[in-house]
Amino acid sequence: MNTIHVDVVSAEESIFSGEARFVALPGEAGELGIYPRHTPLITRIKPGSVRIHKVDGTEEFIFVAGGILEVQPNCVTVLSDTAIRGKDLDEEKAMAAKIAAEEALKNAKSNMDLEKASSELVVMLAQISALRRFRQNR
Repeated sequence: MNTIHVDVVSAEESIFSGEARFVALPGEAGELGIYPRHTPLITRIKPGSVRIHKVDGTEEFIFVAGGILEVQPNCVTVLSDTAIRGKDLDEEKAMAAKIAAEEALKNAKSNMDLEKASSELVVMLAQISALRRFRQNR
């Protein structure tokens, strides 16, 4: 059976390390699907969900707030400042952070404030969407 080794790492810890049949994640230019022996690639990823189809037929679901993807023929590495296992996502916290980002967006006094609030809002919306997708797939 063809497999590919997958590592998902946040700034704080290793979130996942193991063998998979397939990996899907949000690339900068659109959704990426990676199978074993994929062409080497380095790209940025957008906030969203990493779906790892494991060898045993189960799926590992991880939210990432953006980051970098490196693909080698037998290895996929996802590096993200923030990565959260699907089961650890907290909708209340995400909704509160979304509301705070919307408030910050309304009250932005400079372009830098506007950019920061906008970026935070995008991440929170992606996290809420990932959480809903995770719940649907369970």
